[in-house]
Amino acid sequence: MLVAEAVATRRSIRAFLPRPVPLETMRRIMDQARMAPSGCNFQPWESVLLTGQPLADLQQRLLTSQPDNPQEYDFSAPGAVAKYQARLRAVGAAMYGAVGVARDAAEQRAAFARDNLTSFGAPVLLLCHLPRFMKEAQWSDMGMWLQTIMLLLRGEGLDTCPQEYMGVFGRTIKAHLGLPEEHILFCGLAIGWGDREAKVNGFPRERVDLDEQAKFLGWD
Repeated sequence: MLVAEAVATRRSIRAFLPRPVPLETMRRIMDQARMAPSGCNFQPWESVLLTGQPLADLQQRLLTSQPDNPQEYDFSAPGAVAKYQARLRAVGAAMYGAVGVARDAAEQRAAFARDNLTSFGAPVLLLCHLPRFMKEAQWSDMGMWLQTIMLLLRGEGLDTCPQEYMGVFGRTIKAHLGLPEEHILFCGLAIGWGDREAKVNGFPRERVDLDEQAKFLGWD
């Protein structure tokens, strides 16, 4: 698969097929992703990947736990600004509309949100974390590393869903897996074979126009 095709066909998948992902595939992808760029070559990311019983055990722990209070970091702050709130509402309307959940159906929406805790049925969950003293530049590096992993997986025909929602349960996850308390649990990445027939995986994804995001200077 060409890189451009991997970018175009990558989307956040929220329904996976019950098909395992081989260890050798995950080791190959993670090994290739080591070449992702990072400022000063700090390579700040660390990760743990779960499948099978260890994944089931963590999911059971999460299903019986409460979110962190306070949360270790805030991923929703841009929602306070009208421009970004509009984008959030647009994708929410498209997603919930695809699965037939009305805006005022609070219980159904809550149940859908809780599917995050089982990573939408994905057979593999990657959890990434980094030392708390890392700053914005290193968080950016971790994002580039995660994108590298997602595109490499797409090249293998696999699908993903980045899950900042896992950060809401960061301290519970760290305690369960024995991760360092002085680290921040950033996010999860659900990995598997997407059910491309599921309606939740097919709703239109809006993106802003290119000219709103980029200016090109110096060309005739």
